[in-house]
Amino acid sequence: MTTLIEQISTTRAPAPAGHYAQATAWRDLVFVSGQLPHHAAGTHMSDASFEIQARQAVANLLAVVTEAGSNPERVLRVTAYVVGVENWPVFNRIYAELFGAAKPARAVVPVPELHHGYLVEIEAVASRGI
Repeated sequence: MTTLIEQISTTRAPAPAGHYAQATAWRDLVFVSGQLPHHAAGTHMSDASFEIQARQAVANLLAVVTEAGSNPERVLRVTAYVVGVENWPVFNRIYAELFGAAKPARAVVPVPELHHGYLVEIEAVASRGI
């Protein structure tokens, strides 16, 4: 029995700028590509504050998760790449606010820089429960 890998796409998050999908799904697992904090219309916001960028990146991630038929409570694992370890507490506060009671496994990785000068990128694995 062959199960196809499904590509997930939504206009509520930025379209991929390279050779990748916003997310892929296999059976009930959803793998969300790294989401940078730019608007779905493609407007870059690398000059925005860390807080604004973190909110946008998490919102983009959750838009893709929702399009895939999942929700924050079904996110299994998150990896966040944060420029500057000093931004970790701000990221944690915003993440907790936007994920609510959901507490997926998580890693926050301090990095020296990200593409386009952004300060945060976030990826995830979720379950659709189908």
